[in-house]
Amino acid sequence: MRIVILDSFAADQGDETMWDGLRALGELIVHPRSADGDVVARCAGAAAALTNKVPFSAATFAALPDLCYFGVLATGTNVVDLDAARAAHVAVTNVPSYAAASVAQHALALVLHFSQDVAGHAAAVKAGAWAKSPDFCFFTKEMFELAGKTLVVVGSGAIGNAVARIADAFGMRIVRAAVPGSTTATGRVPLAEALPAADVVSLHCPLTDATRGMVGAQFLAALKPGAILINTARGALIDDAALIDALAAGRLGGVGLDVLAVEPPPANHPLMDARAPWAARIVVTPHIGWGAIEARCRLADVATDNLRAFIAGQRRNRVD
Repeated sequence: MRIVILDSFAADQGDETMWDGLRALGELIVHPRSADGDVVARCAGAAAALTNKVPFSAATFAALPDLCYFGVLATGTNVVDLDAARAAHVAVTNVPSYAAASVAQHALALVLHFSQDVAGHAAAVKAGAWAKSPDFCFFTKEMFELAGKTLVVVGSGAIGNAVARIADAFGMRIVRAAVPGSTTATGRVPLAEALPAADVVSLHCPLTDATRGMVGAQFLAALKPGAILINTARGALIDDAALIDALAAGRLGGVGLDVLAVEPPPANHPLMDARAPWAARIVVTPHIGWGAIEARCRLADVATDNLRAFIAGQRRNRVD
């Protein structure tokens, strides 16, 4: 079996031994990165293709008659035309829940950034501010306790539930909000009812037609002044223009983003403008929430198990 990985580097960071399990299943060809125009040539003759972010369209499937397996090296499957895969009789798998612990701790790290300002205090100390202080301590900002604050979790899958468990340990009150378009209602509070109570809102829902741009002017206006918004899910859940307006109006206490609608973003992306008057109230990290080494190794292991099951004629993590 010829197996091709089209964009390995994000997961393996140059250590291709991470894919030794796949290598044992056939002839493995690993490409650190692939442009859209490279896909057909690189996958020609391959029975299995694996990718994280390189899209597969109906035209791509039509150009690869030998392909019988497509493995998404992620949980979300928006990179693949599932209808086209089914029509081409190509099995499609994903890797669910592999990064729940990693993303959850990153989400809480973003919250703690705003409650504690660890990096800001440490930088001030290194710049000599503590040595010059007339007191035994100094504060770069007003800090606050998470205990007793309300966290609204939008999306209570594996990651959202992991975030809720950690927040509960901090003594936060957890409110699970209903996701627009979701049929899951048990234990979920309507979003319009949940938002006004939120001290922190953390997004953990998939990107769908119903959730695209969900965080718009109406959503943001429903939040109490000083609320904190965290997004470690998908960038396009947020209407960037509405978010900038809310920041400029001083309504939000902080915004922590690990995702943007376009990744990597353009250099002039307004949410990364260090000169903006609200720049101190937003922190953007480069889609690293999933990237703990344990999560990345788990990703490779599950991807291997998925393909091994397919070869054995078994359905494992199939989404087709």
